[in-house]
Amino acid sequence: MPTPRKDKNGLYRVRWTDRQGKQRETTAKTYQDAVEKYQEKIAARVSGREVEPLKGRVTVKRWCERWLSSYALHAPSTRKMGVTHCKVIVGMLGSRRLSSLRPDDVREWVGQLHDRGYSRSYIYALHNRLSQILGDAVHDGYLARNPCSRRTSPGPAKSVPYVITTEQVWALYDGMPEYSRSAVLLGAFAGLRIAEAAGLRRQDVDLENGVVRPTLQYGGVPLKTADSKASIPIPLELAGMLRENLEQVPGWTMVVPGRLGRGISPAQIEAHFKSARAAVDGLPTGKLRFHDLRHYYASLLIQQGLDVKRVQQRLRHSSAKITLDTYGHLFEDDGEATRSAIGSAMRRR
Repeated sequence: MPTPRKDKNGLYRVRWTDRQGKQRETTAKTYQDAVEKYQEKIAARVSGREVEPLKGRVTVKRWCERWLSSYALHAPSTRKMGVTHCKVIVGMLGSRRLSSLRPDDVREWVGQLHDRGYSRSYIYALHNRLSQILGDAVHDGYLARNPCSRRTSPGPAKSVPYVITTEQVWALYDGMPEYSRSAVLLGAFAGLRIAEAAGLRRQDVDLENGVVRPTLQYGGVPLKTADSKASIPIPLELAGMLRENLEQVPGWTMVVPGRLGRGISPAQIEAHFKSARAAVDGLPTGKLRFHDLRHYYASLLIQQGLDVKRVQQRLRHSSAKITLDTYGHLFEDDGEATRSAIGSAMRRR
């Protein structure tokens, strides 16, 4: 190994040869850092992860711009979230070269996000996004290794969803304008997300057979995944109430028609929900959202003894892990089920 030499500026320089046989030089503030950088370069050359010098000079800002251009094929809402995340990343790391990022830089960045007042869940999402972006840089040969890992991640926020009571659901239903009440039914008793409820058409609901088939979000935007398009069985009671509400506005195409029958936006539904929420006793008025009706729907399924896989299917989650991470605490019992199962086996002796 060549010996790092200190120059007149106080930096330690060490030379190495890349895979094309060209002489390269790297610098560091200390002798030990120079040795470590040299070892990284040689390890990258041996493993085939060596980055070409010109690629190594690409900044985070430039790479994010290129990454977003390839992200255009995703759904508009997915791309919008990617753009939002990249603005934060570029605003703080944009001038840095990709090749200069180290795990301790990522940890420092996570700490700065916390100091700026971002929530833990949002910091976790930003870290995942940075890891995704840098992972693609590794794949394309712009970065030798991804500095993001579980060790640099803040971890997901541990939040327990608030589950309202059945009485509160009906109080919210009564507090909504008549033309938008079906939104509460779809959220609480079919588990639809707010954009799905706003985009549900009459043709997506089979009232005779008791089936809801979500297809579009508000604005005619297709649902993002095949899981989201799964059919949802609904009871006759729900089908009957939806039919009664639809009969009041014959000829209109949307299940939740809005004041003029042209459809209603998620923002309008949330505004009506907020007004209804204020008149219901016992609710956390500052936090309860329309999406909490979906948590109520999940709690009903779990209370009726449906297993994790079945609950996942009804909520149209992409994996059972998402279901367990969100509602795992609702599957817990008081110990009697465990005692009964083990006791039953022992009594067979």
